[in-house]
Amino acid sequence: MIKKQLLFILAVTTLGYVNSAYSQSPISGFMQGKGKGNISLSYSSEKYDQVYLVPNLADGVPIFNEVQISSASLYATYGITNQLDVVFSLPYITAKGDASQEVLNNLDYENKRSGLQDVSVFVKYNPFYFDYGATSLRLIGAVGVKTPVGGYKEDEGLQSIIAIGNRSTTVSAIGLAMFKMDSGFFATGQFGGNFASNEVPNSYISELKLGYAVSKFYGDAYLANQFSTSGVDILGEGFQGFFPATRVSYTKIGANVYLPVYQEFGVATGISTLLAGRNIGKATGVYGALVYKF
Repeated sequence: MIKKQLLFILAVTTLGYVNSAYSQSPISGFMQGKGKGNISLSYSSEKYDQVYLVPNLADGVPIFNEVQISSASLYATYGITNQLDVVFSLPYITAKGDASQEVLNNLDYENKRSGLQDVSVFVKYNPFYFDYGATSLRLIGAVGVKTPVGGYKEDEGLQSIIAIGNRSTTVSAIGLAMFKMDSGFFATGQFGGNFASNEVPNSYISELKLGYAVSKFYGDAYLANQFSTSGVDILGEGFQGFFPATRVSYTKIGANVYLPVYQEFGVATGISTLLAGRNIGKATGVYGALVYKF
C-alpha cells in the first residue's frame, strides 16, 4: 500500500517573525493505517541576507548582516486506526548571525541562539474516502497544538532577530483534500488557521501540492502561503522591538523526494525558497532525513 511507503519529513523551523517562514504543512494526504507509522530524524539548514520589510526588500539583515538557521528534528506519526493518525515533532534550533565583533561589543549582543524550540502534536481524521475505480478522493481534517518546551527567550529587543521561536502556544485547524490516481500521480490542497498566544498574530495557511508516489519513489512540489490577520511591521508604526507581534506573511515553493534504501529504512531530501513575504527573511533552505517505517 502506498500509505506504507510514503514516509518523508521536512523539518520545520516555525519562527513567528523575521527569522524563518513556516515551512510546508505537517499534515499530508496519506494515512498510516492502524498500528503502522514512521519515525524520522532530519537536519535542515537555511540562510538569508535579505529581509522582506515594508514596503521594500531590504539588503542585509539589521545588526546581523545575514542569518543561518539549522534544525535537528524528531518527527513521528502513528496510525491509531485506519482513519485516525497522530503526528509529533520536536526541533532543536540553532540560529547564527554575522554581526561584527565591534557591533556585538557595543550592543552587548551575541551571534548565536540555540535550544529546543516548540513541540507540536496533531491529530488528523479521515472521515470520507471516495473510490472511483482508477482514481480516489480523500477528505481529511486535522487539529494540533504547538507549545514551547525549551527555555529560549523571545523578548531581547533586536537581539531577538535571531531568536529561535516566539514562545507562543498555537492551536491549528486544517482541512485537506487529496485526489489520487492509481498510476501514482496525486494532488492535494489544504487550508487552515493558526490561533496564537503571546501577542503573535493569528494567521491563515494554505498549501497546494502535486506529486507522484509509487513503491520505490516519492516526489512532490508545493506552493505554501501564510497570511497574518494583524500585527505590526518591523521598524514601522507601533513596533516596540517585540518581534513575535509582527505581521508575518509569505509565499514559498518547495520540493521533496523520498527513496527506500534498505528494508524499513529510507532517505528523504528537499529544498524550498521564499518568493514573497512580509517581515520575514528571504530564505532558501535544504533538508535531509533518515526515515524508519514500521
